[in-house]
Amino acid sequence: MPAISREEVAHLASLARIDLGPEELDRLAGQLDVILGAVATVREVAGDDVRATSHPMPLVNVTRRDEPRPGLTTAEALSGAPEVEEQRFRVPRILEED
Repeated sequence: MPAISREEVAHLASLARIDLGPEELDRLAGQLDVILGAVATVREVAGDDVRATSHPMPLVNVTRRDEPRPGLTTAEALSGAPEVEEQRFRVPRILEED
């Protein structure tokens, strides 16, 4: 017995505002039925001892220790700037303000 009918696919398509033709409804009903069958198989195999996961492999966050180190002085940072004003980069105005 199919898990999803052609009428259910048509209803889902209308909810998603997708216009599907009769051939597409038949094709998608079959494809969705296969997908739902695969999900049912996984549910049968996965027991209470199997943890739910979002990834098949464990994810490890690769980070480095946050170690403070000296940075540029204001003078060093501004040394290559085309224009400086009050110890800041001077850039052309792009928005007119009142």
